[in-house]
Amino acid sequence: MAPETAIKFWVYENLKWKFSSGSTDTTNLSLTQRFAAGAIAGIVAQSCIYPLEVTKTRLALATTGQYRGIAHCIVSLIRNEGPRSLYKGLVPALIGIVPYAGVDLGIYSTLKDRYQFTHGAKPGPLALLACGIVSSTCGQLVAYPLVVLRTRLQAQGMPGRPVLYSGMFDCFSKIVGHEGYSALYRGLLPNFMKAIPAISISYVVYETTREILEEQS
Repeated sequence: MAPETAIKFWVYENLKWKFSSGSTDTTNLSLTQRFAAGAIAGIVAQSCIYPLEVTKTRLALATTGQYRGIAHCIVSLIRNEGPRSLYKGLVPALIGIVPYAGVDLGIYSTLKDRYQFTHGAKPGPLALLACGIVSSTCGQLVAYPLVVLRTRLQAQGMPGRPVLYSGMFDCFSKIVGHEGYSALYRGLLPNFMKAIPAISISYVVYETTREILEEQS
């Protein structure tokens, strides 16, 4: 989470700066430009840390004693399933991150700038938290079915979990055909309970930290 969030915010802020022709004032950026910056930032961040996403899923689903830790899990995956196993589910992950990061970051920055324009002052922690809750909720609703596809693809091949899907579209058709469309939203509520407060708090901490660093520079 740490490198992914750092990379995502770094790329996003730099892209906003580029889209505003090098100006520090990015409040005039359109929602489309914000969406594009967020989507690209999400793709770059997800691509950089994706093997750890696969490792996390395998460790969460593994039987007791199957893996001794992160490094052992990665080595076992490469040895038993090949290096490509570290990128299982990458396509749906990248497709899913485009609407998720685009909507999340785009809506968040738009709400934050609108608040500042309306009230004539930077939003405080509670306002930032509210902006984060709205943006992360919208992002999760849009992208969650692709999270389900990614998780199914990552998990297959483990002991007791046969390979059932040949790819993203095969996974989608089999889930819908055998379990219905509602299966694409399984686990949405606990995901909301985890992701919404985590993402919202990260926005508050990020904005607060950035202001402190700007004052010191």
